[in-house]
Amino acid sequence: MPALLKTLALAVAVCAALVPEVATARQTSPQEINAKRNAAVERFKQARRGPDTDLRERQLDRRASGTGVKNITFTNPKASQFYVDGTTIPLVDFDVGPSWSGLIPISGAANETRKLFFWFFPPGPEGSLDDVIFWTNGGPGCSSLEGSFQENGPFTWATGTAKPTQNEFSWTNLSSVLFVEQPVGTGYSQGTPTARNENDVAAQLVGFFEQFLEIFSELKGTKLYLTGESYAGMYVPYIANYIYENATDLDWNLQGIWVSDPVLGWDVVQSQIPAVAFVHKYEHVFSFNQTFMAQLDAVAAKCNYANYMEKFVTYPPTGLLPLPGKSIENDRGCDVWDLIFDEAVNINPAFNIYRIFDTWPILWDVLGFPGSFMQEQTTPLYFDRADVKAAIHAPTNVTWEECSDIDVFPRGDASLPPAFTVLPNVIEKSNRSVVVHGLGDFILIAEGARIVLQNMTWNGQQGFQTPIANDSFIVDGVGALGNMHLERGLAYVEVALSGHMVPQFSPVAAFQIMSYLMGFRDSP
Repeated sequence: MPALLKTLALAVAVCAALVPEVATARQTSPQEINAKRNAAVERFKQARRGPDTDLRERQLDRRASGTGVKNITFTNPKASQFYVDGTTIPLVDFDVGPSWSGLIPISGAANETRKLFFWFFPPGPEGSLDDVIFWTNGGPGCSSLEGSFQENGPFTWATGTAKPTQNEFSWTNLSSVLFVEQPVGTGYSQGTPTARNENDVAAQLVGFFEQFLEIFSELKGTKLYLTGESYAGMYVPYIANYIYENATDLDWNLQGIWVSDPVLGWDVVQSQIPAVAFVHKYEHVFSFNQTFMAQLDAVAAKCNYANYMEKFVTYPPTGLLPLPGKSIENDRGCDVWDLIFDEAVNINPAFNIYRIFDTWPILWDVLGFPGSFMQEQTTPLYFDRADVKAAIHAPTNVTWEECSDIDVFPRGDASLPPAFTVLPNVIEKSNRSVVVHGLGDFILIAEGARIVLQNMTWNGQQGFQTPIANDSFIVDGVGALGNMHLERGLAYVEVALSGHMVPQFSPVAAFQIMSYLMGFRDSP
């Protein structure tokens, strides 16, 4: 008995000794967590000001024309009808600053009924007056106001947040930004869609640009950058090619393009071939059981997806890269992307094809479309509110949706993907071109973009000649945040932790890459 008591006493003593440490480890208050977060933010700011501060200041100096004036006075009286008072935008409790928005026709014809909606923001305090960024979202038929409102505009209302906030990494800190809802049939835009292919879309947008510059003529002769994401991987290269091939039509100096998570090639290449390898890469995110993983591996082997990258994607390429089967979408029984999606939703009802790291619950979205699934907790949607329409000169007879039910290509888009047609010419004619990809995007997978680029010939050679180095994308104040490669006028950047909408999910990285495109820094 004394031995037992001695053992119990020793156990109690051990437990007593452990209790303070255990309690200390678990008593991390919200205040302590917030203090750690604030300290991390300060370290980030200090790092961005750090040893390379002089270099960054010199890069910033490249932006400005020296006047220090960042607002723009438009002398055409017609411009005043598009003016937006930044203090009167509904539900925004700060001054956004001056901007201009409304509908402008795609041609000067007296009977023209097709009009595109735009929102133009002048540069912020650090922005250049000598440059204009054009931004379009994809779809086809998805509104560029999503880009303005949740990605790279001067104020943003992110999913799950209570109200709009100022965007520290707005691209207006680089230059003026022009958001356009296009093609015809998108968002507030007016008229019956007639586009048969990407050349039609380009011609109509350039027609809009011409009318826009007649009203906002102070922007003539400035440098232009065409940017967009997703299906804008189709739009942007064709628009750029149209401008380069019709150089006298437009009084803007096109410098280069940005396309992020873009449609550049065939569906089977960008979504099917890399899908199973993508799941293996993120096994602990998908959390599939081993039986289902074995099923996926079997389908991938049967359909010639397995080890495709290892077999065919070499640096430099040894020839054209083959399709895995007969279809440019997927052969019968080879749709692994849908198999993965269906199983992912069974496990994670909030599975987001645009950013695979999302989990339940689905965050509410003032625009109604936060990810794979609609989520409308307040109606009408923000841009369908009558007071918002009045503030930004939008048509009141349109029910605004982020992605239109109207088919902007009534008979389909007849154009081939740009990697097979116009993209090489655009890269060769541009000062700089950028392809960006979020590594957490499932709807279009980064390894698929690598395949497309290795199969494309530009500036006299096929693909990249040297491998894409891991951890080679270095973000100021952060460190390695993905992979980057630069050859023959094309920069390819993969952003870790980002999903489909890189300016939304990784705004610091997006801002830095855009700074490179505009010549404000020497490397992405």
